[in-house]
Amino acid sequence: MLVEFRITNYRSFQDTAVLSMVASKDPTLEASNCIDTTPELLRSAVLYGANASGKSNLILALAFMKNMVEVSATGLREGQSLNIAPFRFNVETTKQPSELEITFIDNGIRYQYGFAANATRIVKEWLLVYKTARAQRWFEREYNEKENKENWYFGSYFLESHRHQIWRESTRANALFLSTAVNLNSEQLRPIYKWFAERLIVLPVPNVPIPLDITLAHLKENKKSKILDFLQAADLGIKDVHIEMRKGKQVQWNFQPGANNQLVAGSEKEIDVPIITFIHQGKDDRPVTFGINEESHGTQRLFSYAGFFLEALNNGKILVIDELCSSLHPKMVRFLIKLMHNPKINQDNAQLIFSTHNTSLLDTTELFRRDQIWFIEKNREQSSQLYPLTDFSPRKEEAIEKGYLVGRYGALPFLGDLKF
Repeated sequence: MLVEFRITNYRSFQDTAVLSMVASKDPTLEASNCIDTTPELLRSAVLYGANASGKSNLILALAFMKNMVEVSATGLREGQSLNIAPFRFNVETTKQPSELEITFIDNGIRYQYGFAANATRIVKEWLLVYKTARAQRWFEREYNEKENKENWYFGSYFLESHRHQIWRESTRANALFLSTAVNLNSEQLRPIYKWFAERLIVLPVPNVPIPLDITLAHLKENKKSKILDFLQAADLGIKDVHIEMRKGKQVQWNFQPGANNQLVAGSEKEIDVPIITFIHQGKDDRPVTFGINEESHGTQRLFSYAGFFLEALNNGKILVIDELCSSLHPKMVRFLIKLMHNPKINQDNAQLIFSTHNTSLLDTTELFRRDQIWFIEKNREQSSQLYPLTDFSPRKEEAIEKGYLVGRYGALPFLGDLKF
């Protein structure tokens, strides 16, 4: 379970921003919307803000951190630049590293892991582990620019000490020690790596097709009934789904540098292409078939989401989605949120974090607690500020949607007059 995510000097965030999933003491919707753990955590959080306020950047930061943990040890070459993006509206911050830190609970143990990086290297990396109330500092590395060397610390609770030197020497400047050590078979760090790789699902790019891989995998693994239950509960009129694998060809295009800088066709290989057909019930129970591209954008999007939501609910994962409401009716979005809030369905403590512009969700009193609603807006320095609704201490009977739209909580676009 995600406890907290903290970012500093990343994209539009100049100052430290903290997204906390720790529940307040408010007992409202506690049985459905909270996870009974220590500390008590929220099952979901929603992000509101104007266009270009920083909502997507917050989710991109999570995606970047996940990707660095997964591939920095094996997917980057020596000396390859990191795709890091510090705050650019301040000359000083462009010279400083971006910093990301996450706190999560896995199998009853709380982990606090983070790193700071610039375009060329990891500047700092650390891991704290809470098996009790007191933190165990397992490892820390920090680059000393003046001496051009890294300083390392390994705590007594971080075992496998006879291999620390090998892992340290194998860690490139642009790679994380966590990723490198796990790649070299550190069993003690493997649960942390697996949390990022297997527990955290981030869909950071809105308004583009969502990968079908997860949904198709559920259909192939004899979990078709669960996908159908999901689609039928969403009232899409779909009675069945058929998948036929057909042979197709994939061409690998290569960039050929030179005077013409041309793209040229390279290798060609045969691949299996899934052909997806939806079965609807017509007049006199006659089956009517439609290809996936003949379905509405909303149906296609919900079909793509089906695998991700079932994966999260069945295995207690954290699902992060930018613009969840895109192409979906507000009632459909409420359906997805309520899946996460239903303790009978969400028995493994899955969590949902998403951004949206759909303000109608704010006045659904049975949907969100006050501490689940977050806002992002930019200040005069063009720096994104993240803050919860609870900062305003709204009354229980307060109309949150109306208050937001009249500017009571900020995070609204400032629109000027257009003169022709």
